[in-house]
Amino acid sequence: MPNARRSFLARGSALILGAAAAPWMAPARAATYPDRPVHLYVPYPPGAATDRLGRLAGEWYAQAYGQPFVIENRGGGGTTIGTRAVATSEPDGYTIGMVDSAFTINPGLLGDRLPYDTLKDFAPISLMATAPFVMVVHPSVKAADIASFIKLAKAQSGALSFGSAGIGSGPHLAGEQLRQQADVDVLHVPYRGGGTVFTDLLAGQVQFAFATVPTLLPHIQAGRLRALAVTSAQRVAQLPDVPTFSEAGLPGVDISPLFGLVAPAGVPPAIVEKLSATLGASVREGELHRKLAEQGFQPVGSTPAEFERRIRADVAKWAQVIQRGGIKAE
Repeated sequence: MPNARRSFLARGSALILGAAAAPWMAPARAATYPDRPVHLYVPYPPGAATDRLGRLAGEWYAQAYGQPFVIENRGGGGTTIGTRAVATSEPDGYTIGMVDSAFTINPGLLGDRLPYDTLKDFAPISLMATAPFVMVVHPSVKAADIASFIKLAKAQSGALSFGSAGIGSGPHLAGEQLRQQADVDVLHVPYRGGGTVFTDLLAGQVQFAFATVPTLLPHIQAGRLRALAVTSAQRVAQLPDVPTFSEAGLPGVDISPLFGLVAPAGVPPAIVEKLSATLGASVREGELHRKLAEQGFQPVGSTPAEFERRIRADVAKWAQVIQRGGIKAE
């Protein structure tokens, strides 16, 4: 048999055997995964809530697998720099990323300027936790509840201002939901970071704001800020006397920021499932559940399919809020 024909047949046989073996190879890889360090990208500088949860996840994975999970902080670009690094990495399971609500807000906010496709370029691993926002006012604001706040806002149209970490941020969209649902004229003041917002809020330079319960709880407990309502479906354990917006008659103010893990699209499903199961079991009823709850987060520990559904629902919801409010990215 001529050499060229033998070579052709050999390559063809190898391809056929490779295709037949492919379904069995992914579980085999998952069984030994990870056998070297994994990089976990966080799209914020150190210290942010998303960074804290990313480090918790990384520590748990390292303990479970006996391999380092190296945290890589890639802040900037409204989180797109860090998430793009995940989307464009090798889909072998050795690069994963932590995301939050900016991940589902950016498609509606940035449109064609987004450097990846949120729904196609990632493999959701698990929704780790949520952390509802609480709306707080400076003590000088003469409103003890949402009804009196709305009455005050209508009486002083445009006089009340709220700060956020920037245009299109979760706190901004929470305020936009309030504006649309209550039909009030309030002024949005965008900042370039959450820390400055709270400095000005505590000083009375802005009158109200939204942020996660873990972030604002110390100020509420100390009486420096007054909590009016939470954005979750149920009241939160740390603020049992604070009603939900739904209880206050505004069910459309319903943002509950997500914190979850994703991998680049194309990672073997068996590896995604392994990462999800390892994290999810502890988040639902183990050590991570306790740690998250203590910090004011609501532990979830979802499956990949459940997280994908949440991502798709949030992308659609925020696109509608952004379009209705005429919100444009900076």
